[in-house]
Amino acid sequence: MEVHHNGNAPSQSLSELQILTIMSVPPLKVTEPRLVRKVLVSDDHTSAIHGCYQIVLCYECLMEGDNGWCMAGWIVESLARVLLDHPLLAGRLQRREGTGFEIVANDSGIRLLEACYPTSLSHFLELNEKEHLETQLVFWKEIDAQCPQFSPLFYVQANVTNFDCGGYAIGMSCSLLLAEVFLVENFLGKWAEIHKNMSLQRGEIKTPIFYHPRMKNCGSLPSDIVNRAQSQNGVQSLVFKITTEDVNSSKDLWRDLAMLCVEEAEVKLGTDLCSEFCVVVKESSEVTKVESCSMNGWSRGEQGMRLKMKHEIRGSTWEDFGVQKVAFNEGNKPVHVCCWIDSVRDGYAMTVPLPYLKNNAFAVIS
Repeated sequence: MEVHHNGNAPSQSLSELQILTIMSVPPLKVTEPRLVRKVLVSDDHTSAIHGCYQIVLCYECLMEGDNGWCMAGWIVESLARVLLDHPLLAGRLQRREGTGFEIVANDSGIRLLEACYPTSLSHFLELNEKEHLETQLVFWKEIDAQCPQFSPLFYVQANVTNFDCGGYAIGMSCSLLLAEVFLVENFLGKWAEIHKNMSLQRGEIKTPIFYHPRMKNCGSLPSDIVNRAQSQNGVQSLVFKITTEDVNSSKDLWRDLAMLCVEEAEVKLGTDLCSEFCVVVKESSEVTKVESCSMNGWSRGEQGMRLKMKHEIRGSTWEDFGVQKVAFNEGNKPVHVCCWIDSVRDGYAMTVPLPYLKNNAFAVIS
């Protein structure tokens, strides 16, 4: 089990971070046929669509050309290629007739921001130990429940320093409705592999097409253009892995297992969590369901013991998804990695069945 706490709000102002460019990156080719995933949710639980998984990867500059400015340019090309295999990330949420939404792979693109933080990477990491500055390295804007078709489901913020060290950070925010695409399907690993292969193939080409070197007196974009959601400070996330023999378990079982993970989280944290939870279950590749579940209506004793006898529950960490090993350039693994879940209210649980691995990953928010 892993617990992540965002800590208090950073004492430094976001004005120190300069957002220099912002663009959309669609898949390299048109997605045909367009994939669609239903999101079954009632009007009482539309807040569940706002949550996001966030990750920050920090890298040192180990060789010529391996700097943030070039990296941000090459990212545009490698992102477009990897999105061919994961078009839902570049899609949009739309309202369905009746109840709920649907995610449509309409090639609207992920949102890419290029940013500059006026210090060296080493100094930033030193400050981060005291002031929790990682939230400045990711961008997220909550999905508009009324007009969701205009809200990206995935953001990438490429951050560079203006020091000679050339270190850089890549911050990503992915809607929790698609978190399993980002994590379980190894999106990061595939993206990094494509990026490395492109590096080997480009030969003498030193600068990418999308290259924006820092210019004198370059200012940040207006705040109304890059208005971000405020980080929900104090949110704790816990990760569990469950092994089950019945990979085609009933929908009710997934909900019960989620509540069992909540119970385990209470034991680990030594405190009672919310009595009401919003549970998000990926029922299939085409359907995600959001429903409420009450701990008061769930038997903690006998029912929990029966589940434990049939299903193995153990604590896990974000590292189990391989995030510590993601190298966009050969031999350059991140010197700092941080993952968390944000923009969710208290009482949020998510279950993602992994039939091909015979286990299930759970994220629970206290």
